[in-house]
Amino acid sequence: MSYRIGLVGKPSVGKSSFFNAATMNDIPEGAYPFTTIDPSVGEAYVRVDCAAPEFEETCTPSVGYCDGGTRFVPVKLVDVAGLIPGAHEGKGLGNQFLTDLNEADVLVHVVDFSGETDREGEPTEDHDPREDIDFLENELDMWYLDVLEKGLERHRTGYNGAEGKIEEDLAEQMSAFRTNKDEIKQVLLSTGAGLDPAEWDEAMKAEVAREIRKRTKPIVIAANKMDKPAAQANFESITTDPDYDHLTFVPTSAHAEKALKEADDAGVVDYKPGAAEFEIVGDPSTEQDAGLEQIREYITEFGGTGVQQVLESALFDVLDAIAVFPGSANGRADSQGVFRDCFILPDGATTEDFAHHIHSDIGEGLLHGIDCRSQRQVGTDHELGHRDVVELVTTN
Repeated sequence: MSYRIGLVGKPSVGKSSFFNAATMNDIPEGAYPFTTIDPSVGEAYVRVDCAAPEFEETCTPSVGYCDGGTRFVPVKLVDVAGLIPGAHEGKGLGNQFLTDLNEADVLVHVVDFSGETDREGEPTEDHDPREDIDFLENELDMWYLDVLEKGLERHRTGYNGAEGKIEEDLAEQMSAFRTNKDEIKQVLLSTGAGLDPAEWDEAMKAEVAREIRKRTKPIVIAANKMDKPAAQANFESITTDPDYDHLTFVPTSAHAEKALKEADDAGVVDYKPGAAEFEIVGDPSTEQDAGLEQIREYITEFGGTGVQQVLESALFDVLDAIAVFPGSANGRADSQGVFRDCFILPDGATTEDFAHHIHSDIGEGLLHGIDCRSQRQVGTDHELGHRDVVELVTTN
């Protein structure tokens, strides 16, 4: 599981419910602050069309599972605790919150779109979800700005010598955010800040910090409780607001996903995670049947509960990650079966990156790859595509 998705949100918005629905773990859920104290790490899944049927094979997954030609590939989902006002200043669980958050490749911000919880997570009415969206972004922006200021001081005092370049000094100071001097330079030029920080005012510093944050900590909004009319009205208003064009929104009902998975486990329904339909196969009570029909109406209208879609949007749409299958060009299988693995890699990953991802020895001895669909040899610097099936030819 090479990718780590951070789950964040204020108290009582359904964050723990989302985590439990996605992972079927059993962490505490409650309508009060700090239900989650320490980060909970679980195994969630993203769907990939399995390549095995194209080769007239039946896959034997070593991790995850395959259901009807859909491969469920595991990713790490981390329920991060501690989002309160002033987290960037170390208030509450702030320091630990930021540390845990920084280990995530992408963030899923669970927001109560029904407007039934206020900024502190207390019950209310008509709360504007924009406040919660802005709240998280502002906390992160202030955190980034603080680190940026330290980088500017590093540059001003000539930490790397009098001729040190601003992009190099900032990249070194902000390296924990997994950025580099080339990305920093792109930000400075695209924002119009330029390469002379002496000319920046406070507003420009804030803009630079925000842009670096947007590039290194992308956010997907899980618009939760969308089974309520007020949430649907808020969703329409916010997703058409140009101020939020930089964010990805997914209508979500964590409650519906968990209810369907529990009903599936109990043999009451036949449900595949992420599907927009289910079949009642058991004998539900009158109350259960009514609840299931409400869920059916919701997932029919929105194309699913949204929980599965949020995770896949985070990886495949926002991060542009790709799934790659190790294969064998001559169709041979080892004693453990075929199409055992499916790996999630960054956009732009090469054959060599793929080899090193599997094992450093394979990468060090790599000669070339073979595209198992075309039977063509591909070089070590060949850029892979989503759902490629590649055999690695190596001396090790």
